[in-house]
Amino acid sequence: MPVTARLSKRFYDVFGEEIANELVTWFNQVDDTYRTDLRELNEVNFARFDAKLEQRIVELHAELRGEISGLRKDMESGFARVDARLEQRLAEVKSDLVKWMFAFWAPTALGVIGTGIGVISLLLRH
Repeated sequence: MPVTARLSKRFYDVFGEEIANELVTWFNQVDDTYRTDLRELNEVNFARFDAKLEQRIVELHAELRGEISGLRKDMESGFARVDARLEQRLAEVKSDLVKWMFAFWAPTALGVIGTGIGVISLLLRH
């Protein structure tokens, strides 16, 4: 909102209407020029700020991609280690299970076989 310059009545009385009006016009033109220059300077500064901001966002985005990529690799290697340990532990449990099954079924099978032989020999004796 431009402010129009005005001069006092005494100024008009001393210098006259024509000079006072010319001076007021000149003040207003200077004011308009400064406002225009300031607006252009602000636009240039904002454009520079916007360009720097965009550049920093791109740099941050690239940095985040690198961090995420590194994190992904760390997670993948961690999961691979856990997977390997889990497979090893499952193999150990399976081996232990087979041992226990053998330990349980072997005496049972011997007992069944022994009983069967005993029954057969009794049957053959009679």
